[in-house]
Amino acid sequence: MRDKSLTARSRTSGRGGGLRRVSQAALFALLAGIVLTGVVLYAKQQPGQPQPPAQSQQQPPAQQPAPLQQAQQPISVQVKVVSVLGTVRDKKGQLVDYLGKDDFAIDEDMHPQSITYFSRDTDLPLTLGLLVDTSGSQRRVLSDERDASQGFLDDSLRADKDQAFLIHFDREVELLQDLTSSRDKLQHGLDQMDKPEFGQPNQQSQSPRGQYPQTGGGGRGGFGGGGTLLYDAIYLASEDVIKKQQGRKALVVLSDGVDHNSKESLESAIATAQRADTIVYSIYFAGDQPTQNPFGGFGGGGRGGGGGRHGGGGRYPQEERVDGKKILEKISKETGGRLFEVTKKETVAQIYTEIGQELRNQYSLGYTPMPDSGYGYHKIHLTVKQKDMAVQTRDGYYEAR
Repeated sequence: MRDKSLTARSRTSGRGGGLRRVSQAALFALLAGIVLTGVVLYAKQQPGQPQPPAQSQQQPPAQQPAPLQQAQQPISVQVKVVSVLGTVRDKKGQLVDYLGKDDFAIDEDMHPQSITYFSRDTDLPLTLGLLVDTSGSQRRVLSDERDASQGFLDDSLRADKDQAFLIHFDREVELLQDLTSSRDKLQHGLDQMDKPEFGQPNQQSQSPRGQYPQTGGGGRGGFGGGGTLLYDAIYLASEDVIKKQQGRKALVVLSDGVDHNSKESLESAIATAQRADTIVYSIYFAGDQPTQNPFGGFGGGGRGGGGGRHGGGGRYPQEERVDGKKILEKISKETGGRLFEVTKKETVAQIYTEIGQELRNQYSLGYTPMPDSGYGYHKIHLTVKQKDMAVQTRDGYYEAR
């Protein structure tokens, strides 16, 4: 009995020692695993360790936009497009409005150009200027001009899109109404043309060039002097008012075409309108035109009379009569416009209707000239391939330095 009891206790004590040995081994393995995990985490958190995946994903997006932007900038600066507006008529004088891009051909300085832009869309904004001669020779037609001009502006201007301005000229150039889309303001400016002082000598209008006396219409005034300042009026309208405007631009000049004492020349007036991409339409009223002395004097008293500026009985060469109609025709032709003459058969109101139709039936073309075309004036020749059709457009453009 004793031997069996000892044997049983011995087995019991042996099993307990084995359990203790297993528990110690498991605990040691657990501790070793914790220590190893800590070492790995500590190593990953060291500042000097490289992290290639994060860097390789962040660098490319930051570097790609810069070269792309640099490649686009020179393109927008270097490309130059010359815009040309043209009106086409058939052999009967009727407007043609169904042509396409391939029906046109354009040359610059006798070199063919590729048309890169073409449209018959007349939705572009219209800037319109009325230049009215209020000198003594035109006083008798001012009332008709005013009434017809108001109707023309009402029919031509679209609210909140188009603008117009009004200038009168005689011994000075005066902006009666600056750019506006308000018909009421334009009507007020037209009403001022009937004032008695228009067309009369003005002793206070000797302002030097560049000074613009204020007017009732919010305008900037103009050149002062003695005579009929037609060329100065076109120059000021083109340079000071319409040059910076976008879209379609046109001036309508109502005059007998005779200029007296403008500071600007005829060539300067035309060139300024061309630089401003402005079409000039001329409405010719035959007036009482004085003769012009080749040496610069004007008068109606012949060679030694007292009616001219050189009165006093002296003898002067035969004075030449100014052909105002030819002057207006030259201005309109070289800017892409057209000359109209008021007669008993064609009133100023009917002429305004024709001008309005042309403005609504223009082709807009554009081309990019050669980079080495140079500065200065460039001759443009726009044609259509169909026979018996004529294109009305400007003769050229100026490339500024």
